[in-house]
Amino acid sequence: LPQLGPHLPPRLTQQPWRLLYCTARDGFSLRTLYWRGGQPGSPALLLIRDTEAQAFGAFSATTIRCSNGFYGTGETFLFSFSPELKVFRWTGRNNFFMKGDMDLLMVGGGSGRFGLWLDGDLHHGGSHPCETFDNETLSPREEFCVQDLEVWGLA
Repeated sequence: LPQLGPHLPPRLTQQPWRLLYCTARDGFSLRTLYWRGGQPGSPALLLIRDTEAQAFGAFSATTIRCSNGFYGTGETFLFSFSPELKVFRWTGRNNFFMKGDMDLLMVGGGSGRFGLWLDGDLHHGGSHPCETFDNETLSPREEFCVQDLEVWGLA
């Protein structure tokens, strides 16, 4: 988390963060992630470690939630540690920031490819270069298995 500090919106840099959801404590369930996701409109940091020990994730200026359409703001970004931190910011080409239902959570999109996606039981996900963030594949493989996952919110 400290490494991400300089990349967060300035208004958040001095804020304390707390763990809202983690698979080790709360189990593997996208539904539970939404339920524990924090105050509406509060920012969220999604951290994923895959079974190949690669760490990556997404920052959202708004709560990760179930939605009919895409939501979020241009402050949203994707990141990976491989081995050093890389941050992929909004390109301005589309507004496909976040979208979630009970079966799928998506971050970034365009041309049918998602920057990051997770399935409903949070065991599987994927990452592809997408127009929203012009990102690299965040994980060593385009489809990955989740070892553990955390969502951090403001305390």
